[in-house]
Amino acid sequence: MSLQNVREASAAAARELCEKGHIRPGDLVVVGCSTSEVQGQRIGSAGTLETAGEVLSGLLEGLKPFGAVLVTQCCEHLNRALVLPREAAEKHGLTEVCVLPQPHAGGSLSTAYYAHLSDPFVAETVEAKAGLDIGDTLIGMHLRRVAVPLRLETKAIGEAHLVAAYTRPPLIGGARAKYPDPSLR
Repeated sequence: MSLQNVREASAAAARELCEKGHIRPGDLVVVGCSTSEVQGQRIGSAGTLETAGEVLSGLLEGLKPFGAVLVTQCCEHLNRALVLPREAAEKHGLTEVCVLPQPHAGGSLSTAYYAHLSDPFVAETVEAKAGLDIGDTLIGMHLRRVAVPLRLETKAIGEAHLVAAYTRPPLIGGARAKYPDPSLR
């Protein structure tokens, strides 16, 4: 596993998620990442800020053209709290919690993102439009209610299994209802 490949795979996955998931400017994209799994180790056992930095760089590069807002999920030691820019959190009406992510209590990706942001915000929960789960970190609790699995060309980041999903509004009305083109939402 080269760190260059990790950055490139992260960028490719983020771009494809945005393209296929109908991501618009300002949409929240949640990412959970085990840098231990990226390195081929058991989740929570060998995370590094260096690997997190490469994943973060790739994600930000891939999301930027779409105007999507990166939200990183902390590990279970912080109850899977979320790091994002304060401006976006306030726009989405999120409630702040008080904690400082660390590599072994929050995870390396959230620690790196918190340090990267000029005005970081930690929230207890979000309802993201889409997400990437790098290394089976269980991001589903932070997606909107109707999640649609998305098969990406990028199947892994480093050695970590990659799962992607986007969300759509619930379909209501039954057999007589008509629905607009989902790409318009």
